[in-house]
Amino acid sequence: MICDDQTEVSAFLTDPTTFNAPVEEIDTHISRIFLAGTRVYKLKRAVKLPYADFSTPEIRLAACEKELVLNGPHAPGLYLAVRRITRTASGLEFDGAGGLVDAVVEMQRFDQDSLFDDLATHGKLTPDLMTAVAREIARFHTAAPVVQDGTGADNLAGVLDINRAGFHTSSVFSETQIDTLDTAFRTALDRHEMLLNQRASQGTIRRCHGDLHLRNICLFNGQPTLFDCIEFNDQIATIDVLYDLAFLLMDLWHRDLHDLANLTANRYFDAIGTDDGFVLLPFLMALRAAVRSHVTATLSEDTNSQDQIAEARAYYDLALSLLTRQHPTSVVIGGLSGTGKTTISEALAPRIAPPPGARIVESDRTRKALFNVSSETRLPDTAYAPHVSDQVYQRMADRAVAILTSGAPVIVDAVFDKADRRAAIDQTLQQAGHQVYGILLQASPDTLRKRVKARVGGPSDATVEVLERQLHRDAGPISWTVIRSDRPVQDVVTDILAHLRPAPNA
Repeated sequence: MICDDQTEVSAFLTDPTTFNAPVEEIDTHISRIFLAGTRVYKLKRAVKLPYADFSTPEIRLAACEKELVLNGPHAPGLYLAVRRITRTASGLEFDGAGGLVDAVVEMQRFDQDSLFDDLATHGKLTPDLMTAVAREIARFHTAAPVVQDGTGADNLAGVLDINRAGFHTSSVFSETQIDTLDTAFRTALDRHEMLLNQRASQGTIRRCHGDLHLRNICLFNGQPTLFDCIEFNDQIATIDVLYDLAFLLMDLWHRDLHDLANLTANRYFDAIGTDDGFVLLPFLMALRAAVRSHVTATLSEDTNSQDQIAEARAYYDLALSLLTRQHPTSVVIGGLSGTGKTTISEALAPRIAPPPGARIVESDRTRKALFNVSSETRLPDTAYAPHVSDQVYQRMADRAVAILTSGAPVIVDAVFDKADRRAAIDQTLQQAGHQVYGILLQASPDTLRKRVKARVGGPSDATVEVLERQLHRDAGPISWTVIRSDRPVQDVVTDILAHLRPAPNA
């Protein structure tokens, strides 16, 4: 519902003399954005909706002030001020002594091609960029205030109710389709209820971003920056942190950027230092896809756009597919330094259902976490003593069992150049009731030496000297599937997938 006539305000903000610069305008469903010179001015539309009330100038001023407070800490330099639009005898002005007419948020302008939405469209998103984003989101979530209000399942049950009602606001989906999706969601929520409630009791429901998709992330001053969080409805943004993350993962997956979705999920969990909740990602991504589906379908009612209808149906199909229960797969990948274990694992992980793919448990990152240092920090030789390595391998096995038992797929990545270590992880996972697919990568010594010499950055501390010791070590009897890795990555992944046999349904 439109509440105020903002014609005069819009004329003021589109007038080049207001800013002594040409003005461009971008419209969204709840805002109007004016770009002038080096600045951006964001005006709340004078509307009252079920989820957002901007019905009076005073409410819009308060919303602007809240937007500045919420976004400022994680987007320093991007959000600058709240400007009051006031009346003078001759018209409107900023921050005058006259009565309040409206308000805007003033922001630093940035190039639209620095939006991650645009970077994704033009194939410019990279693993390094998404690693940085994952770590930034983890920092944001760690600092976000905890909200103890109800249970985790109740928090998401409300989303299901909103979704069901939302699907009825368009004619795109039949009653049967709506019932099918709603039933699948209710079944999944029942399955995850205990974990969601446990997480809520541990403080994972926080005042989050709430709208964390690619278009609300930009490169600002060379750094990935989260912006435009939801300020108009605390309930929408008071959610489990993984539901916040799931919007970005779903957005990436929907764009067929599967590798980046899986990498982002893994780097986020690496950053927060736990595997707990990884199993929830398909369900939470499905929720995000369903929201986009009914919102897009509702928009198509006014536009009759066939593209929007097709998009809504694509989101619906994604949501339904994400709710299909999968038996968790466990793959253990070994090989000497330079065989490409990490590269192969990261290429394989998105191919293991359900999206966003498998949690990767790496020996290098596990060892660094054991010493409480970043993955890029080089450890001394003492950190690779046999008794330390025993701890690392045991911790990886324990983590793999926990991940699989929760219902999520896992890839374990380590050298595994000793027969007893290969046997130990096989036994640990099998005793926990899980089938193990052991893969041993091999390549020629010259290939391994070249790869290790060429390494730049990354979590591995292996040197050519370390490799030489590995090459002279007896690997013992090998029961795992041996696959050559001195060839294209996708060929190796295809061969590994051919060895994975579907396990019986849980």
